[in-house]
Amino acid sequence: MSSGPGGIPGTRAVRAVPAPEAGRSRPPRSDLVGSLHRALLFLATGLLTGSGLLLAVMIDEAVQPAWWLTVYFATCVLWTVTGIFAWWRRPSNGMGALLVWGGLGLVLAGAGTSTVPGIATIGAVFATAPLAVLVHLVHAFPSGRVRGRFSILTVAGGYVVTYLLQVPLYAFDPQFAALPLFVADRPDLLRTLSGVQSLAGTLVMIGTTIVLAGRLRRARPFQRRVLIPLFGYGILAVLWVPLSANVLGPWLDLPFAVVVSSQLIVLAGVPIAFALAVFRGGFARTGELQELSGWIGAREESRSGLDRALASVLGDPTLELAFWVPEERLYVDADGRPVTLPVATASRRWVEIELSGEAVGAIVYDGDLLDDPDRVRAAGRVVALGVDRERLTAALRVTEQSLRRSRERIVETADRERRRIAQDLHDGLQVKLVLLALEAQQLANTMDPGAPVRDEVTDLRLGIDAAAAELRALVHAVMPSALVERGLAMATEDLLDRLPMRSTLHVDGVRRLPLPVQSTAYFVVAEAVANVVKHAGARTVSVRVQEENGTLTIDVQDDGVGGASMDRGTGIRGLLDRVDVLGGRLELTSPLRAGTRLSVTLPVSQAGPDPEPRPEAPGRPDRVTVGPTAGDPGP
Repeated sequence: MSSGPGGIPGTRAVRAVPAPEAGRSRPPRSDLVGSLHRALLFLATGLLTGSGLLLAVMIDEAVQPAWWLTVYFATCVLWTVTGIFAWWRRPSNGMGALLVWGGLGLVLAGAGTSTVPGIATIGAVFATAPLAVLVHLVHAFPSGRVRGRFSILTVAGGYVVTYLLQVPLYAFDPQFAALPLFVADRPDLLRTLSGVQSLAGTLVMIGTTIVLAGRLRRARPFQRRVLIPLFGYGILAVLWVPLSANVLGPWLDLPFAVVVSSQLIVLAGVPIAFALAVFRGGFARTGELQELSGWIGAREESRSGLDRALASVLGDPTLELAFWVPEERLYVDADGRPVTLPVATASRRWVEIELSGEAVGAIVYDGDLLDDPDRVRAAGRVVALGVDRERLTAALRVTEQSLRRSRERIVETADRERRRIAQDLHDGLQVKLVLLALEAQQLANTMDPGAPVRDEVTDLRLGIDAAAAELRALVHAVMPSALVERGLAMATEDLLDRLPMRSTLHVDGVRRLPLPVQSTAYFVVAEAVANVVKHAGARTVSVRVQEENGTLTIDVQDDGVGGASMDRGTGIRGLLDRVDVLGGRLELTSPLRAGTRLSVTLPVSQAGPDPEPRPEAPGRPDRVTVGPTAGDPGP
C-alpha cells in the first residue's frame, strides 16, 4: 500500500434507522433476506479464512515483525466485519458491499510483503486499491450509490489512478524485477508516469472536495454533525497513505513497517468512523420489498404501523405517510391533521401512491438515504391496499375533527350568549328594578306614617326587591359574575361559600383559561356540588382544581351515600357532552356508602401565562382554602 504515490479522496454521510423499540413488531423476514444473510456468513468466513492463510504465510516467511502483522490482520478483520454488518442491516444499500470490497482490497494489498513472486504480484497490482474504495465510499455515503455525473467521473478517476496508473510502478521499477509483470528498468518512464499518477490523484482529491462541499451546503444541520467529521476523516485517510509513504517516511527515515502500520491504523479508523456515523444517524436493519408483503399478510394485532414498516424496510427513519382525502382536497396524516407535501429537493422528496389509477396517499422520504424513487414507488404499490384502508380511517378522523370543531363553536357561541344575556340583565333590567325600589321607598317616606297607601307602596318596594333577588339568582345561574370578572378560582370559592356544609377548596397552578374551558370547569363544579347537596347526604365536600402540563384537572369528592350514576338525570350527561366537545374526559366513581368522586380533565393548550387570583382566606369557620397558584410560592 505504501508503494504508490497516487492520492485520492472522498466521503458522504448517512443517517440511520433506529432499531425497533422493545415490543414493537417487525416486518416478517422474507426468504430472500434469509438467503442473503446465509450468503453473507459464507462470504465473511471466506474472507477471514483467506486473510488468515495469508497471515500464516507472512508469519512463516518472517519478513515483517509480528506486531506489524497483528495490526494488518486486525485492520482487515475490522473492515470485513463492519462491511458484513452493514450489508446485513441494509441489504439494498451498497455501503456494506463497498466496505467488504475494501476489506478484500486490504487483504490483497498486504500480499505485496510476501517473498513468493505470485503472491507479491497480487500485492503490487492492488497496492493502492483501498484508496479507490475509500473515495467510492465517501461519494456513495449514505445511499451506497454514486449520484451525479461529476461524482461518477471522480470515482471512476479514483479507480483509474489506483489500478491503471499503478502499472508503471511494478512494470518499470527495478525493486519489482523478480515479479512476472516487470517489463524493464525505465526510470524515465517511471518518473514521468508516477508524476501523472500524482497529478491525477490530486485532481480526484479536488473533485471529491468540491462534491463533498456541495453536499454539506445542502445538508440539514443535524446531518452536518454526522457528515463533517466523516468527510474530514475520509479525506485525511486518503491523503495519509501517499504522504506517509512519499514524504514523511523518507524525511524522518522511518522503517517500512512503521510507515505501513501508520497507514493501516488510519485506514482502520474508516469503518469505525462509518460505524459512529451509523450510530449517531440511525441505521436499522432493512429488508427487501417482499417483507412488506409479509407485513400485509400478518395478523392485525402483530403488525407494526404501516409507516414504521415502510421505514424499516426502506431504511429511512424520517419516512412519513400522507393520506389523500378527496372530499377535502388535501393530504392528512394518520391522526387526520392536514399535511403539506414538501417541495422536492435533494434531501426531501415524495412519491404518490395510487390504487386502480386513483391517488390514495404519498410517501415522503429522505432523498439522501433513498436516491432511487422507483424503489420507493415499488414499495408504495405493495402497500397501496393498506394505505387505502388507513386512508379511510384518516378521512374518518378528519370528519370527526370537523364535527368536534363545529361542536366547539356551538359551545363557544352558547357561552358568549350566556355572558351577553347575563350582562344585559345585570346592566339593564336589574338596575331598573333597583331604581324602581328606591323610588318606591322614597315615595313611601313622603307619606304620613298611618296612611294606607304608604303600606301599599312599601309592599310594592318589597315585591320589587324580591323580583331583583330572583333576577340576580337567574343571572348567576346563566353566567356567574364572579366567573366573568374574577376567574375560575374566585368563582369556585364564591360557589362553595354558599354550601350548607363543610367544604375544602384546593387550587394549584391555574392560569388564565380559554373561555370555553373556564365555563365548562365552573359548571362541572356547580353541577357536582348541587348533586351533593340534593342527593348525597354528605357532611363534607372537597374540590381540587389543578393545572399541570397543559391539562386542567377538576376533582369533586364527598363523603355521602354514593351510588351515583351517569344514567340518572340530565345534568351529568350534559356535562359529559361539554367535556367531550373540548376533548376532555369525565369519570364518575360512586360506590355505595363510600362517597362519590367526579373527576374531569380538560386540555388547556391555549391558556395564557398569568395566574388567576388566589382565593382570599376563608370567611367562615367551616371553609378551608389551600394551595398556591402558579407563580405563588404559597404559605
